[in-house]
Amino acid sequence: MESFFCTKNPKDTLALIGMTGRFSYLRNMNYYINRFSVREQLINEKPNNDLGIVVVIPCYNEPNLIPLLQSLYDCEKPKCNVEIIVVINASEDAKEVVLQQNRKTLIEAEGWRNNHQNDIQFYFIEESYLPKKHAGVGLARKIGMDEAVRRFELVNNHQGIIACFDADALCDQNYLVELENHFEKNPKSPACSIHFEHPIAGNDFSKEIYNGITQYELHLRYYKNGLAYAGLPYAFHTIGSSMAVRSETYQKQNGMNKRKAGEDFYFLQKLIPLGNFTELKTTKVIPSPRVSDRVPFGTGKAMQNWLDEEKQELFSYNLKSFIDLKQFCKTVPELHNDKNTIPETVQGFLKTIDFEENLANIKKNSTSQIHFVEVFFKWFNAFKVLKYMHFARDNYYPDMTVFEGANELLELMGKAKQESNIELLKKYREIDC
Repeated sequence: MESFFCTKNPKDTLALIGMTGRFSYLRNMNYYINRFSVREQLINEKPNNDLGIVVVIPCYNEPNLIPLLQSLYDCEKPKCNVEIIVVINASEDAKEVVLQQNRKTLIEAEGWRNNHQNDIQFYFIEESYLPKKHAGVGLARKIGMDEAVRRFELVNNHQGIIACFDADALCDQNYLVELENHFEKNPKSPACSIHFEHPIAGNDFSKEIYNGITQYELHLRYYKNGLAYAGLPYAFHTIGSSMAVRSETYQKQNGMNKRKAGEDFYFLQKLIPLGNFTELKTTKVIPSPRVSDRVPFGTGKAMQNWLDEEKQELFSYNLKSFIDLKQFCKTVPELHNDKNTIPETVQGFLKTIDFEENLANIKKNSTSQIHFVEVFFKWFNAFKVLKYMHFARDNYYPDMTVFEGANELLELMGKAKQESNIELLKKYREIDC
């Protein structure tokens, strides 16, 4: 019997399930699956009773999936059982060349699986006709993550770990073991981000790409540490290939969104405010720096722009925007008592988001100053901070090179400046670990 099935006709799916006689639990499926899942059951094989980790990977027009599969296959095995779900996807209006590549990828992946049998189960789901309105990485992740929920529900494991990965990424050999250990050591953590490092040297890519990805990753770490310097409670990386969530939490937050890009950022902004969000720093994911047009923004698109514009220096947010944000964050508790010492840049931005009206509502619904601060930062969230950074850039502080900004932030953090982008990135990696 095939180890997976995917049919677009729900009646056919239910009939097939009925024939197997294994999945009568579907008649009593939980609220999340009934309400939010976009597919019937896809995998026609009973999971191992000790299933503890499911890694979900969206795969679109991917000519080189095998290195990822091998990377996960070579991982040290955790105590729990592990499944890998790859969602090979395309839109209903995809070009024939994309569909051909997807079929080739599926054949190659199945052939690889036949020669690589161990305790990790690999499943390949073909979704080649997704509705064009929603087709993209968000919907592909959602299909795979929803199936992971079903797998965990079959064995009554509501705390099972759903890890997100990308089809062109790799990982350290301790990835699965450390993923299991992290959630065991942090039983109250609903989700985590996972340390990542792009390759910044080697023979697989051009010098231009390595230069570009070095500065792009530096930009990501500069922004994250700028938020931390400002004192914001949501200073975490939001990278789709390096995050994980408990099945129960995933369901309670209504699952993954269907966004064509930025799905990781929006998804994690539902999880971080829950509290006890953690960072897994004892392993790493290795995302690819390759050029890509799969999504309208992100690493692949940034690298394409880098090459097209023949850049030598990457520009990022002005450090002064973070400094003003830090001053504002210090004054937030005072807002509970109507004191006002907000920097001009932040004041200008707040006028664009109905600040006074929202502040009045927050005060009205706060029982103490501590509660006020907590509620305030749930309103003044990561989305609004990103909008503020753009507002400050457009109206007050022009972008500066990421090298200059990241070095000046290091000084404010009490650390020595670095002389090159590579050394600067290495220093920020140390800080993030």
